[in-house]
Amino acid sequence: MTTDPVASVLYRAAEDALLAPSILNTQPWHWRVHDDTLELFVDRSRQLHAADPYWRLMIISCGAALHHARVSLRASGYEPVVHRRPDPHQPWLLAHVQVGRAHPPSATAMRTYQSIRLRRTDRRPFATDVRVPADVIAGLRSAAEAEHALLYTLSPGDVTYLRYAARGAQTAAARDQVKAAELRQWTSGGADDGVPPQTVAKPSPRPVPTRDFGLGADAALEPGPGDDRSAEYLVVATAGDDLVAWLAAGEATSAVWLRATVEGLAVSPMSDVIEVPGARMLLRSLLQPTAQPQLVLRTGTTGDAGPPPESPRRPASEAIDVG
Repeated sequence: MTTDPVASVLYRAAEDALLAPSILNTQPWHWRVHDDTLELFVDRSRQLHAADPYWRLMIISCGAALHHARVSLRASGYEPVVHRRPDPHQPWLLAHVQVGRAHPPSATAMRTYQSIRLRRTDRRPFATDVRVPADVIAGLRSAAEAEHALLYTLSPGDVTYLRYAARGAQTAAARDQVKAAELRQWTSGGADDGVPPQTVAKPSPRPVPTRDFGLGADAALEPGPGDDRSAEYLVVATAGDDLVAWLAAGEATSAVWLRATVEGLAVSPMSDVIEVPGARMLLRSLLQPTAQPQLVLRTGTTGDAGPPPESPRRPASEAIDVG
């Protein structure tokens, strides 16, 4: 920690960013508070080499953390100034964040900030016959567009193709022993990262299958009465398909997820249909020709069920450097 006022605000933003969602809760980021700048790096030691060989989901995860940091700064009363990819000679340096002009935080900024600690990944099936209102979907779409991304809502017909993509992803994963071993590594109950059994729902019928974590009877989260028939499936997409686009997709994912949390919605990402090229290609066919799908978000309500357990987090001492 630091006693310099600006550095303290930046450090707090980095701490809040540690709560961002990430692929298999790998938390593949590292922050550095240096003078008046907060630097975001990719932690390459946390890459999923089998599931994410080209870093797409790792960069998307870091983009979500970057957005969380921006939300924190606004809640602290400062406009964040962000320089993405500031140094071409440091490809793993994703962003510089600095403190801009001071201003009183708005009520919206504070609600968004508070949602950081309320946000969960909810892998349970969502409530039956409770649709997400159209105006709420429109708000989620606006949140994505503010981050230079697109948000598509899949129609019932599109969901049929998503089901095919999800089944294809499951089949491909079952045949890939290297990927299966990697998944086991990140579901083995690590104290600070990964996907613990208590956050994985027990198997239950759904119209679109979700990732099989291979836990079997060890999956500990009761699915509840929902069946996902009223779930909405949202696709975060970008015009480009490079590192800058992936970073934007991550910032948009965070913006949409936090907005959904404010609206009382539950959210769970479906990254398996992005990991498998054939599944992603099928998903892309549902979008506009120039749109590149980056992540699918399943959203809905869980009725009277309480929130699911929190995922573990690495301590700040491991993920933030000062100086």
